[in-house]
Amino acid sequence: MITPSMKSYIHVLVVDDDREIRDLLARFLKKHSFRVITAKDGKEMYKALSQWSIDLIVLDLMLPGEDGLALCRKLREKSSIPVIMLTMLNEETDRIVGLEMGADDYLPKPFNPRELLARMKAVLRRTQSVPDSGNRAKTLHFAGLTLELGQRRLQTTDNMLIDLSDGEFDLLVALAEHPQQVLTRDQLLDLAHGRSEMLFDRSIDMQVSRLRRKLERVDGGVDLIKTVRGGGYMLTAQVKRNETTDT
Repeated sequence: MITPSMKSYIHVLVVDDDREIRDLLARFLKKHSFRVITAKDGKEMYKALSQWSIDLIVLDLMLPGEDGLALCRKLREKSSIPVIMLTMLNEETDRIVGLEMGADDYLPKPFNPRELLARMKAVLRRTQSVPDSGNRAKTLHFAGLTLELGQRRLQTTDNMLIDLSDGEFDLLVALAEHPQQVLTRDQLLDLAHGRSEMLFDRSIDMQVSRLRRKLERVDGGVDLIKTVRGGGYMLTAQVKRNETTDT
């Protein structure tokens, strides 16, 4: 069940080429405690998905370039993020095609934002128990370390386990899934929020500091996490991704 405290963490991506609709939905959903980012086309949608952890996508069917059906189909090849499609068309055939492409629900324009909100809550209730597999690897290898997401453990090449708190582990996963990329505190909070409820803005610096000290105790761990002035943090190592854990 979606509680008020959970709603504040839900991050929605609105993809629509109509700026008025984007702005309207952004204002409305923010008033209802959702985090919102907007995109005007598929290119901006892909960029947003590469930078943020998105919980639900509101996707317009009629877009310039790749339309919503094509974007939904491609998205379903890699991700199970819930999708609600919007369209000016109200024919049953278009609704069926949209659902066949992988959309979780379908709402014709013009629509009442409150109806969209109700549909979003319904979709999230149906899907929140199923984690988004996305394109996430099960193991991440870097700097002589192996990060096992399923078993939530970090170990060295000689099988020594490194003890991490839940918050430290979740931050390391967020950094390792975006190697050599500067992540702001807000991005780290967003990328890790689905894993840890204990993270909040003021704790990021402390968590990173503790994580850095633990990593520096092993070979290859020195300067593994770089602080970027005015920017955030970055994992400096190259990361190899495996889809299956080693046995």
